Amino acid sequence: MDSAATDATPDDRARRIREEAHRLGFDAIAFARAEPLDVEYARYEEFLKRGAHGRMAFLADDPEARRGVDHKRFVPGARTVICTATRTTAEQGEGVEALIARYARGRDYHNALRRKLRKLARFVMTLGHADEEVVARGYVDAAPMLERAYAARSGLGFIGKNGLCIVPGLGSMVLLGEVVTTLEVRSGTPLEERCGSCTRCLDACPTQAFDAPWVLDPRRCVAYLTIEHTGPFPEELEGRIGAHVFGCDDCQTACPFNAGRATKEPLKESSLVPLPTWRGLTLGDLLRASDDELRVHVDGTPLRRPGAEGLARNAAHVMGNTGSAKDLEELELASRTHRHEVVRDAATRALDRLRARVT
Repeated sequence: MDSAATDATPDDRARRIREEAHRLGFDAIAFARAEPLDVEYARYEEFLKRGAHGRMAFLADDPEARRGVDHKRFVPGARTVICTATRTTAEQGEGVEALIARYARGRDYHNALRRKLRKLARFVMTLGHADEEVVARGYVDAAPMLERAYAARSGLGFIGKNGLCIVPGLGSMVLLGEVVTTLEVRSGTPLEERCGSCTRCLDACPTQAFDAPWVLDPRRCVAYLTIEHTGPFPEELEGRIGAHVFGCDDCQTACPFNAGRATKEPLKESSLVPLPTWRGLTLGDLLRASDDELRVHVDGTPLRRPGAEGLARNAAHVMGNTGSAKDLEELELASRTHRHEVVRDAATRALDRLRARVT
């Protein structure tokens, strides 16, 4: 441990950590006090009581850990949450790529961000005083942490009406990550909400999943339906899935904060660069492929989450919503012969919608 580190003030530590974070490739960084999230957790409890988390039972796990990071699940004695943002692509994309949420077009981001956060945590552990043992641990979104609450507390960004963290200059198409540490670092100041009277994100939602500004019902959200939901879609929402095979960015692409110059610059995180494979595939390829063939494409990417059955189901519905007369035969065959019942059901329903549009 060098003398500069042992003599560092909370302001010096913030400067040095910020410099290291940018060297590692994070696009933005801010610091929050590791205090309990009592107000934020009360709102989260209401969300759970409404059953709005649907089949995502994991969101109800570890309630005490979600109140704050001074917890055995995180870092006992935590003083600071270092909040980071990593930008994803904002480009429209081509072929099947355009039907996948921006954050999911490359490799699985968890591993890449986790490695960077661990490196940042090791750096943080060198900044304590000579007699101070510093603990620091990195987390991506798999941990039971209300990370957007800490991001807002730190001043990394503000929470938009679509419930996402909007980072000034970067927008909301970012992935959040945290380092929780016992080191005292100068904390930031929360930003004022800047949405004003704008409701473009709410108006753009294809399934009208927002009950009110900042209040999302995930059970109607296209991202939830195409990624987490198993079995048939609610019939009233099938046509509203539109052209989304995995996830949905509509509330983000409508947001003016995602149109800035920085959103067009090359990505710092190479794992988030869209994979060429998506541009070479069609919806018919996803519908016809065997489970093993689909796994070749999705292994190591976020698209593993819904599984081969879920992706084929999604492809059938998108074909029904956006296809042409040449897709009728493909859907008709899938409705009779596909190996998964849920895909046969989806193809049957999609076929009815497509016939109504093109015949």
